[in-house]
Amino acid sequence: MARTDDDTWEITESVGATALGVASARAAETESENPMIRDPFARVFLDAAGDGLWNWYSASQLPAELLDAEPTLRLQMKAMVDYMACRTAFFDQFFLDATNAGIRQAVILASGLDSRAWRLAWPDGVTVYELDQPRVLEFKSSTLAEHGAEPACHRIAIPADLRQDWPTALRRAGFDAGAPSVWSAEGLMPYLPAAAQDLLFERIQKLTVTGSRVAVEALGPSFLDEEFRARRRERMARIRDLVAKLDPQRAIPNNEELFYFEEREEVGDWFARHGWEVTVTPSDELMARYGRAAPPEVAEQVPGNLFVAAQRTGS
Repeated sequence: MARTDDDTWEITESVGATALGVASARAAETESENPMIRDPFARVFLDAAGDGLWNWYSASQLPAELLDAEPTLRLQMKAMVDYMACRTAFFDQFFLDATNAGIRQAVILASGLDSRAWRLAWPDGVTVYELDQPRVLEFKSSTLAEHGAEPACHRIAIPADLRQDWPTALRRAGFDAGAPSVWSAEGLMPYLPAAAQDLLFERIQKLTVTGSRVAVEALGPSFLDEEFRARRRERMARIRDLVAKLDPQRAIPNNEELFYFEEREEVGDWFARHGWEVTVTPSDELMARYGRAAPPEVAEQVPGNLFVAAQRTGS
């Protein structure tokens, strides 16, 4: 499961499986009593992928033995669903605000299994470019096509590894670097080495003009905090061991093996240095803004990420 420079994955393994986990959270929110966001296709992806640990966020029941051993687990899972709902709402609104203001090119980096191109009310004339690993894009496109779903915009899928030369593929697909564009990098930063993160932003800089916008889910200070990471490892090891005893066929992966724990420049600082007007919102503030603040007893289990919104003002 450890990362390599040229690793790829099926939708049910490695980084691909994390996309299913996020889809599970969106399905749980969509099917809740008062959903903040609606993603009618999240459950479609889960059904197509089959049973797996990723279904736990949207499962109606959890093993009683697990809940007895981890009394706050259900509360923790609810907080994570709330986090994912707030994250989704943030990026949804960012794209709609930009395109309603006249931008007609949207680029979704590491698009995963979010069905934004299908489910948002895009203005006429918008082209959405989705970039991700080939197998992820193929799973999404074929699954939705089998269910008769059509994109709500002009969607162009670009199979690409964001660590490789994706700008060439984007341009060849029709992207106009001389016109304003809106970008997102959601759920991506921990899966990139620090050097690859810098390269990603440098490429965005070369592909954008004044008036362009970008939103990034950036890593917060807890990401490299050794004490925080130790507490998280201990808790997850305890849960993994218990699940292994209850169901040996359902192994919980160690997601830390997928991350790159490297020092890197703050995302907001990088864009501010390069001529962008930047707003940074910590995840706890974002969740409070949406009325979904995590209960104090499980607040540490919610990602302490930073939501960066930037608009290019300089050349």
